[in-house]
Amino acid sequence: METYSENVCKLKQEYVKIYKGNSHTTEILPNYSHKFIQIDDNYLKLLHKFLEANPIYSNQIYEEILDHTYTIFEGDLNNFWIDSIKHDASYAPFYPTWLLSAWSLAFQAKNLGFEQIIDIGSGDGRIAYCGKILGLDSISIEIDENLVNMQEDMVVKTGINFNPICSDATIYDFKKIPSEKSIFVIGGVPEIGEVLAESVIKNVFELTHISNSVFVLTGSHSHREFSRDTTHFGWGPTIRKFHLSIISTISLPTYWTMDQKFETPYIFTKKG
Repeated sequence: METYSENVCKLKQEYVKIYKGNSHTTEILPNYSHKFIQIDDNYLKLLHKFLEANPIYSNQIYEEILDHTYTIFEGDLNNFWIDSIKHDASYAPFYPTWLLSAWSLAFQAKNLGFEQIIDIGSGDGRIAYCGKILGLDSISIEIDENLVNMQEDMVVKTGINFNPICSDATIYDFKKIPSEKSIFVIGGVPEIGEVLAESVIKNVFELTHISNSVFVLTGSHSHREFSRDTTHFGWGPTIRKFHLSIISTISLPTYWTMDQKFETPYIFTKKG
């Protein structure tokens, strides 16, 4: 899995060099499994299906990158981004990870033996979708009704039910979550996602049937506040506050790191 994540980062860096278009939002998928990006072709078809059904993307072009053929999906995120920040309780605007990155997070969850993945602040539901096609039970919690409507439409178009729920995750009743070995992937970098993350962690810890869950925190290499504690990619205070231990950290491309040499770190944490 570590090699896969490193290769996705290398692929992004090469892609940024060669892409000559001017679309607001782009991402790529290999057209077939190969040694550099190894995804079973049956899963890869389902990843293509997700982006083909996704209204963010309106155009596809093909490009040779690192000696393999990729599909570049071009689109525009603006309307969905604007909708995502209209709620008073919205703690992070909708910025997607790459689908290849979402796949990596879900695959890591499966490799760690989890049975259920809960995507908090799920946007278009791509992490929950990846979890579902990998055989995990998935729940996708998103506050913006337009994004949830999009997810529900994607469920119909793809035939994959990743269980979209329209709710403010800070007050969601996690008693409804089945008693399974669960992993929570929480959207939002620490500067803007701290309230969301800490509310979810606190509420989960209060429930015995899922209190031993793992939380994936979206880290940041840059911080808006000069005096902010930057340990553990900005999550140091939260990790100490809830006495979390770190299982692993993986770095993956996201929409907001497309013009950066660094990627987004995802920190896998657990209680104790």
